[in-house]
Amino acid sequence: MCGNNMSVPLLTEAVTVSAKEKETAAVIFLHGLGDTGHGWAETLTEIQPSHVKFICPHAPSIPVTLNMKASMPAWFDLMGLKPDIPEDESGIRRAAENIKAIIEHEAKNGIPPHRIILGGFSQGGALSLYTALTYQHQLAGVVALSCWLPLHKSFPSAFSGNKNIPILQCHGEIDCMIPAQFGTMTYDTLRCIVNPDLITFKTYPNLSHSSCPQEMVDVREFINKYLPRI
Repeated sequence: MCGNNMSVPLLTEAVTVSAKEKETAAVIFLHGLGDTGHGWAETLTEIQPSHVKFICPHAPSIPVTLNMKASMPAWFDLMGLKPDIPEDESGIRRAAENIKAIIEHEAKNGIPPHRIILGGFSQGGALSLYTALTYQHQLAGVVALSCWLPLHKSFPSAFSGNKNIPILQCHGEIDCMIPAQFGTMTYDTLRCIVNPDLITFKTYPNLSHSSCPQEMVDVREFINKYLPRI
């Protein structure tokens, strides 16, 4: 692969899992608050199609209001975990631009946006939704795990207009961190923004704020469907 990763800061340290054969598609996956890309890279490798590469960047370490201003890996600041809590608008927009820069880098190196799925867990899933909905080009799809839509009140005006984007939204039914109600509210909002026929919302009994084998099976099926071998 050619290209200069140094021009895309998040790519310099990102965990990249190369495809086993010619790379014709990519999944960019964003971890949750306080995490890194390493754990998800290991998990995703187990469901990796042979023609798809995975890119799992690390969020920068910043002070997080929810964490008493202590610094930790975060895509943007979080003031709280309630629907009416003020949001870090500038941080969310800046983070989205950084993810779009990764997509543009991949496009310049042979993998166009319509062959890229953007996904994430918790805060990473939230950023993946916002980024995909505000990106000028349509992606192959979005995987949104245990998350919400940031700056939801800015839609539909902030929407790029790519209505036919497939979205897999998953949520644990006993999630105490990001309650399942958040998932339902997000699903209802998304149905008013994009083609509702392309949104799949799955919930999992006895699953808290984490993942489970069945969820990974569903993610694998989504990737295989929207990033077929060519």
